[in-house]
Amino acid sequence: MRATSCALLSVVALTLTFAEPPPATAQEKRLHAMSLVGEPKYPPGFKHFDWVNPEAPKGGRVRQSVEGSFDSLNQFPVQGQPAGGLGLIYDQLFASSPDEASTEYAHLAEWASYPADFSSATFAIRAEARWHDGRPITVEDVIYSLEALKKASPRFAAYYADVEKAEKTGEREVTFRFKAKNNRELPHIISQLTVIPKHWWETRDIMKSSVEVPLGSGAYRVKSFDIGRQIVYERVPTWWAKDLPVTKGQYNFDELHIVYFKERIAAFESFKSGALDYWQESSAKAWAVDFAVPPVEKGWIKRITPSRKRVTPMQGFYMNLRKPMFQDVRVRQAFNLAFDFEFANKNLFYGLYTRTGSYFDNSELAAKGLPSGRELEILNEVKDAVPPDVFTKEWKNPLSMTPEDQRRNLSEAVKLFAAAGYMPKSGVLTNAAGQQLAIEILNNSPAFDRIMQPYKGTLEKLGVKVTIRTVDSAQYQRRTDSFDYDMIVDVIAQSESPGNEQRDYWGSAAAKIPGSRNSLGLQNPAIDKLIERLIFAKDRADLVAATRALDRVLLWNHYVVPHWSRNEDWIAMWDQYAGPKVQPERQNAFFQTWWWDDAAAQKLKASRGN
Repeated sequence: MRATSCALLSVVALTLTFAEPPPATAQEKRLHAMSLVGEPKYPPGFKHFDWVNPEAPKGGRVRQSVEGSFDSLNQFPVQGQPAGGLGLIYDQLFASSPDEASTEYAHLAEWASYPADFSSATFAIRAEARWHDGRPITVEDVIYSLEALKKASPRFAAYYADVEKAEKTGEREVTFRFKAKNNRELPHIISQLTVIPKHWWETRDIMKSSVEVPLGSGAYRVKSFDIGRQIVYERVPTWWAKDLPVTKGQYNFDELHIVYFKERIAAFESFKSGALDYWQESSAKAWAVDFAVPPVEKGWIKRITPSRKRVTPMQGFYMNLRKPMFQDVRVRQAFNLAFDFEFANKNLFYGLYTRTGSYFDNSELAAKGLPSGRELEILNEVKDAVPPDVFTKEWKNPLSMTPEDQRRNLSEAVKLFAAAGYMPKSGVLTNAAGQQLAIEILNNSPAFDRIMQPYKGTLEKLGVKVTIRTVDSAQYQRRTDSFDYDMIVDVIAQSESPGNEQRDYWGSAAAKIPGSRNSLGLQNPAIDKLIERLIFAKDRADLVAATRALDRVLLWNHYVVPHWSRNEDWIAMWDQYAGPKVQPERQNAFFQTWWWDDAAAQKLKASRGN
């Protein structure tokens, strides 16, 4: 499952009637929650999550920054650059819990059911659910949403590929029929469907970008926007779902402002001046150095570092296998040997990171030691199509703790380049056909320059010709959607219950779909088989074994030069907010659960003298 996050008119009631459905069997009991990793934490009839303040006051605003730009208020098609936060205006059938792994609770639907073979899933739409224009949310809206989203983007079409159809099976019941049986994740996947209003979208082209404010049903709606510069969301005080157990005590700010900046420096200056309220830092250097400023020293800005229990995303230099030079695994391995993480961590990151060693790091899903048991059985099914080292060695990143380590790594890289047919010629590695080993690293964040430049220097010492091309966010989006790059920095986040999304990340079919997440261009039949083995795992133990097998094969093919990670968030905010005592462990839920503290805001205003 993706790792995946924000009424005055009435209509005549439907006059259609339906046959009385048969009683639900034990296998098809009506569920208030669904979990792929055990039992949901909260029982039927729970009042609210324990990580909220159910009496949290409403009011105030939060202003945060985003780098880049936007030109569309339609978040669904590949075309255009959508504004941030548009998900806040829609509701989903079930809502994810930021405190539990792969667990969903009834939201737009009041219950779900599915048979023992997972061949379908039925949801009952709440009678009180309303669009912002006051019209009821209907089964027809749900059916239309599935069809429209699959049409809007190849990415949605691929994600919902195993959902054959949706049909009305009761006045407020919709049943999704699946193409295959025994895919445990499909009911969860479809429970996350974003439901959009049929009566609004059917007169518009969902496949095109647009600056028309869309109709929603969620906690917020678009209040105002300035294309490319800012979008403001306002809380809907009459939101139909505000008192549901799954939403009680949440979405407390009256306004959310997302302000766009071309680069980080201007955005951070704006935050320090008080023109922005909230900042989430991603740079170790910035967290260590940039906050030694008077507002922090005076206590006007507070910093928090909540720890997180989550699967570590795989961030790294992703090599585009659509390019001939990266087809050779020896070339890819040499690129990893050339990256000196220990130097970067000491000199650039203030020792705040650890290197990522798995596509599922920090979880039971990560491959460790040598394969055994069920994992070994699964790997033996593709034994002839995977690197032999998968079975005989534990995969480890190269270490550069000493100058001797670095020399040894670079020497090994030279040997690998030579074995792949690249020899020095006029200072550049060149193959027998006269083709130079030359790459362009596409970049959209100037903050990465200080990381890319030392890597570029090392590669050039080895004879690789390297160009770093920094472009704006719109051009970057166009080029990455069309896979027009040699190497990029990408990040793939995973949940604790991986499933169908793995096809989009690593599957052969996705490599040919513009805008897919398969930035590697990976087309490997063995990996396709492992993905299907994972998706159709019969239970949790089988899923863990299949995921470890996939992880091990991805690692030993050296597709990515892994970067680094940390298991805490770095958050700074002006001291005018309060939050619940208990915080979700797996995700940052600030915008869901915190609230405006009027007394603190008045104190801050007096301290600042304005």
